[in-house]
Amino acid sequence: MSATTMQATHQLAALTDKGPIGGFKKFVSRGSMIDMAVGVVMGAAVTAVVNAIVKSFITPLIGMIFGKPDLSNLLTITYNGATISFGAIIGAIINFLIVAMAVYFCIILPINKLRDMTRAVAGVEEPKPAEPSPEEQSVAILQEIRDQLKEQNSAIK
Repeated sequence: MSATTMQATHQLAALTDKGPIGGFKKFVSRGSMIDMAVGVVMGAAVTAVVNAIVKSFITPLIGMIFGKPDLSNLLTITYNGATISFGAIIGAIINFLIVAMAVYFCIILPINKLRDMTRAVAGVEEPKPAEPSPEEQSVAILQEIRDQLKEQNSAIK
């Protein structure tokens, strides 16, 4: 690279580290932003798996138990062309509970067990917080301020 090209590159880098562009660059390159993006992608993948389980396994089970896989036509009230379907609400609640149980027992519980086994093998104990969290510190400071303001108000009266 020539000196002129390197100087132009440094000037461009200096410009992008300042102002709104620099702020955006820091925002995008933060670890939490990347973690969130990975979480969204993984969430979409898990959603596809859970939806397949519900569609191909759980909904047919509901159909076997209740006689209909779709509960939306049960317990309906129609008046003046408007329909209220309690069956659809019940079906959505049942699906939610079944999906929540499937996610917990098929994903969360095995991951937690694996994490516990890994810690046990490595001989790592749970770290105990030596200091209060920033939220706890903020609450303590706010409580101190509140108490001082009460003392000042009582002294004035």
